[in-house]
Amino acid sequence: MRLPLAIAVPLVLVASACSDPEPPGTPEAQPSASSGASSPTATSAPTPSSTSTPTPDPEPRRPRLGPSDVDLDTALDAVGVLAGEIGPRPGHTRAYFRAADYVEGQLTDFGWTVARQRFPTPAGSFDGQPVAAGPSVNLIATRGDVRDGEPYVVVGAHLDTVPGAPGAEDNASGIATMLAIAEAAAGRRTRLPVVLVAFGSEEPRGPNDDDHHYGSRAYVASLSGAQRRSLEAMVSLDRVGVGGVVPVGTPAEPNALTDELQAVAEKIGVPTQIDPFQRSSDHWSFVRDGLPGARLGSTPYAGYHSPGDTPSVIDPSQLERTARLVAGWLR
Repeated sequence: MRLPLAIAVPLVLVASACSDPEPPGTPEAQPSASSGASSPTATSAPTPSSTSTPTPDPEPRRPRLGPSDVDLDTALDAVGVLAGEIGPRPGHTRAYFRAADYVEGQLTDFGWTVARQRFPTPAGSFDGQPVAAGPSVNLIATRGDVRDGEPYVVVGAHLDTVPGAPGAEDNASGIATMLAIAEAAAGRRTRLPVVLVAFGSEEPRGPNDDDHHYGSRAYVASLSGAQRRSLEAMVSLDRVGVGGVVPVGTPAEPNALTDELQAVAEKIGVPTQIDPFQRSSDHWSFVRDGLPGARLGSTPYAGYHSPGDTPSVIDPSQLERTARLVAGWLR
C-alpha cells in the first residue's frame, strides 16, 4: 500500500563528534527555544553527466533489504553499551553526549553520513526531581540517496532517558534496533530513501503535552514545505524489547500507515496489535504537525522509568521481531 506524500528529510552538514554537552562551534545556527531548530542545509541533486554515454546506476546491483538481513547481536551490543556502560542519560547531560558519540560512531562505521542538529532543552521536573536546562542534539543519518523534493521515509528513536534510569528498554531498545537496521540497510536497496534519526530530549520535563519530545519537535520545525510534502511516513521505535507482540501505535484510529505495518508483519510472521490513541513518543511530533507517523513498541514492564530498567529486562526475541518488521516495511 503506498502512502500519500507528505516530506523530505532535513540534510545538514556533518559535524564532528562531541563528548561535551556545550554546543560545538560549527557554522550551524543555534535554534531559538520558541522556533525549534534552524533549517538545515539540503544538498542538491547531482548534476547530470554531460557525456553522451550515461553513467550506469549501480543501485539495481545492490541486494534488496530483507527481514533476515538484520543482525540481533548488533542490537544487543548497543543495549549493553547504552544501558550497561553509559547508563542514565537525560538529553542535556555529558552522559547523553557520550551516548551520542557512540551512536554516531556506529552509524558512521556502517557507512552512513551523520549530521548533528542542535536544539535547546528547557528546565523542568520529572517525578518531583528538577531537571536542568541545556543544549541537546539530534543525530540525522543518511546514505546519500535522499534528494530534495523526492519521497523518503524516516525511522527514529529517542536516545535520552529520565533521570536515574539506565534506559535499557526506554529507549536503548529503540536505538539498538535502529542501529541494526542501519547496518543491514547500508549496502542494500530500500523501496524509498531512508533517514535515521536519534532524537534527543524526548523524555518529559513536566506534566503537559508540550513538556517533552523536544528533539523531534525541533526536527519537524526545521523542515521546509517541500521537505514536508516529500515525507511518506515516519516510524518511531520506542520500547521495543519487551513482550511477545509488537504494538503498532497510532495517535488516533488505525490508518494507512498502521495498516501497512500490520500487513508487512503478517506477511513475515511477526505478531502485532494496534495501540490506538498513542501519543507518547516522537511520532506525535510529526502527526500533530500534519505528517504521517506511527510508533512501534510500548508494552508495559516493571522497570519503566526506574533504576530497574537494565539490560536484563530485554527479550532478544522481541528486539528481533521489531527489527524484522522494520526491515520488511523498508523493503
